[in-house]
Amino acid sequence: MEREEEKKKEGSSYRYWVREATSDAAPPPLPQKLSNNDVALNAAPASLGSLWNRAGTWEEKSLTKWATDRLKELLGSVGSLQFSSGKAEIKDVNRCVGDAFLVTVRNKKRVGYTYELSLKVEGEWSFEENMKKVRGSLEIPEFSFGELDDLEVDVKLSEDKDLSQQLKQRIRLDMKQFLEPIRLKLGQFEQELKDR
Repeated sequence: MEREEEKKKEGSSYRYWVREATSDAAPPPLPQKLSNNDVALNAAPASLGSLWNRAGTWEEKSLTKWATDRLKELLGSVGSLQFSSGKAEIKDVNRCVGDAFLVTVRNKKRVGYTYELSLKVEGEWSFEENMKKVRGSLEIPEFSFGELDDLEVDVKLSEDKDLSQQLKQRIRLDMKQFLEPIRLKLGQFEQELKDR
């Protein structure tokens, strides 16, 4: 019986780690104090994101609060536009709903956002030698990162029975001219978001 066990031990390819040091074993490692040069040479390259994410795998950070405040600030600064028969200005941002985020993937930074906007507009138009005060809103149903060329604006006028359909149509066309200044401000917003 003993002989069979000895044969199994000799012929076995599986081996436990040596628990006792043998004469041919390497000596155990000794701790060494590192110099500043050693630390600098072994320093990991700067990674994006949090300290816990040194490998730069997936990490998502919400920028919604900053983005909402910044959008309101930028769009509030669009100012007024002069038209052939009147003028109008953006008074306030009624609604700014959406989210913005920064994602770190494989040590590369990517940003994105999706928002819906409603801007309060007030203006004056001359019609038959009378100045008519007009209130309304510019609705931007949805826009997201990289899609500013496809931006569309819907003009909604407050109900005013004194305005004819012809004048309402002219006012809507005039108010659509706000699209280009809005697009420029949103382009500035996208650039600031990328630079964060």
